[in-house]
Amino acid sequence: MTPTLKPPEPVPTARVYGTQSSSRHGPEIPGFLLRHRRKLVFAIQLGLVPFAYLLAFGLRFDFVVPENYLLGFLVTLPILIGLRLATFRFFGVHDGWWRHVGMLDLVALIKAVSVGTIFFGALIFVLRLEALVPRSVLLLEWGAAILCFGGVRFGVRWIREREIPNACSRGGKRTLVVGAGSAGARLIREIHLEVASGIHPVGFVDDNAVKQGWRIHGIPILGTTAEMGTLVKRHRIELVIVAIPSARREQMRRIVERCTSLGVECKIVPPLGELLDGRARLSQLRTVRVEDLLGRMPVRLDLKLVHADLRGRTVLITGGAGSIGSELARQVAAYEPAHLVLVEQAESALYFVHHELVRTHALLDVVPVIADVAHPERMESVFAEHRPDYVLHAAAYKHVPMMENNVPEAARNNILGTLCVANCAARHGARKFVLISTDKAVNPSSVMGATKRIAERIILGIPELRQSSTDFRAVRFGNVLGSDGSVVPLFRRQIEAGGPVTVTDPEVTRFFMTIPEAVQLVLQAAAAPEASQRIAMLEMGEPVKILTLAENMIRLSGLEPYTEMPIIFTGLRQGEKLYEELMSEVEKTVPTSIEKVHIVQTDEGCELALQAGLKRLTTSLNEADVSGLLEAICALVPECVAPLRERVSLGSRHQREVERAPRPHALGPIAVSAR
Repeated sequence: MTPTLKPPEPVPTARVYGTQSSSRHGPEIPGFLLRHRRKLVFAIQLGLVPFAYLLAFGLRFDFVVPENYLLGFLVTLPILIGLRLATFRFFGVHDGWWRHVGMLDLVALIKAVSVGTIFFGALIFVLRLEALVPRSVLLLEWGAAILCFGGVRFGVRWIREREIPNACSRGGKRTLVVGAGSAGARLIREIHLEVASGIHPVGFVDDNAVKQGWRIHGIPILGTTAEMGTLVKRHRIELVIVAIPSARREQMRRIVERCTSLGVECKIVPPLGELLDGRARLSQLRTVRVEDLLGRMPVRLDLKLVHADLRGRTVLITGGAGSIGSELARQVAAYEPAHLVLVEQAESALYFVHHELVRTHALLDVVPVIADVAHPERMESVFAEHRPDYVLHAAAYKHVPMMENNVPEAARNNILGTLCVANCAARHGARKFVLISTDKAVNPSSVMGATKRIAERIILGIPELRQSSTDFRAVRFGNVLGSDGSVVPLFRRQIEAGGPVTVTDPEVTRFFMTIPEAVQLVLQAAAAPEASQRIAMLEMGEPVKILTLAENMIRLSGLEPYTEMPIIFTGLRQGEKLYEELMSEVEKTVPTSIEKVHIVQTDEGCELALQAGLKRLTTSLNEADVSGLLEAICALVPECVAPLRERVSLGSRHQREVERAPRPHALGPIAVSAR
């Protein structure tokens, strides 16, 4: 996709709760003890072993232990100490941080104590010491050990945390947490652990009737989301946190609209996808973005399939610094390729992406290549040098109105660039070639859409490419939120500038998908065996009205549409449609084994006609004949719709009029008068 010269914006992050800080309440551990924490833990546990063992004897004999059993205690104590230390080391009991002890630590402790007790009983039997150690003592010692070792750990945690709830209640924004599930419970715990968060949790709201009246970490569940208005006023709420990582679009929009109408600040925990892939933590609160209101249920991805497809490969990405290309590079880098080659024209954008990948994937060989994909000699040298196994072709000019006025560059980059890269991939034995296509290639009304449709025809219809060993395929999807030059950044800049917000038409709709989700599905479609030599289509969900998108963004900025922020309608621009399509009338789709990925069954037409059309297009391009170029484009895309064909017709008529018009006579020699 078209790159930008602007450096990537840092990902917005909120305060991270739950990290170790000096702002926590509870007594701080002196520096000397902290430096020798492991030795101190070892000494305490070493002392607890004889204590628990002696306690077991005391319980067995009502704390009046006969002398012969005291002798048995002393004889067998070294054996028990050795076993306890060995099993504790094996199960990692020594390594726990007591202030953060939890259920997993308790399970590990029970395992270590149980295994140690079993071995101890076996040794007592083998060494014939049953007369010195009653069997009931073994059972009592097992319980006493768990009680002592676990009690010390949880006691330390209690001492560290006992002041926190009171400290939280003394200050901070009065906060209502939406969602009393596991995410909400973990969030409250992390808020409690970080007093400096500036948050005072007052209560939960949750639509589960069973949970009403319960408490989680001491915080009551006050009601349902339908009662938010009353609860916000009654409890003087200043902040609402949505702790539902998998919240659906409708649910999130409803909550945000309530918060906006009530005039309270709204923040959310990161979406489930960001939590699963490690890009965010639960405690990284952030303001609501329009992407959250357009979000959908997370896709179940077959990561093993993608990993097997990319691991150890040399992957070349064209347009590697653009919106889609750079995200492709980030996600591909996580699948352990051997080499990652980024081909890009924009030097500055490529510099920033390369720097980011080198920093985040230090062991990966990332090669930045400045090149024009439509330059055959340059691309030939790049492929000869790097011999890529996998080519992801994302380089393209994508802005519809701009390409209407720059037809030669659209054709050169989107059509001849694709042909050049595809030929190189076939000649140099690339295992797979994936074209990033667009929904604008379906019944195209614009030059950009038509050029992308021709790019699809090239990789699937040219005999030399089809007969090569390279697996050519295309992936078609709609608009991506936040990509360079897209409507979301435009609206954001207009709102920040004080308006007005410009919308082309009140009825215009578009399909939207976040960039990470689009790229994930591209990689899934690229790995799917069913998509070989075909067009894969990503399921885009329900179309979204651009006007609704603008209104939501204005409200998220704390303003009211039309009254505090004007919206004006400018009319559809040349080449634009009221709505986009993902397949034409002559195409059919079939599902694949991958959720939200379908195969488009289409006819690429006559191979000879395709090659003749490309030859005609190249000739017109070389002769700078824009009218002939438009005619060649329409001839290669029979399904292109009326606006584009009308433009071709007007261009041809204008060209004929120019040719018939009388040419002005050339000026003769200019006479210079003598002085």
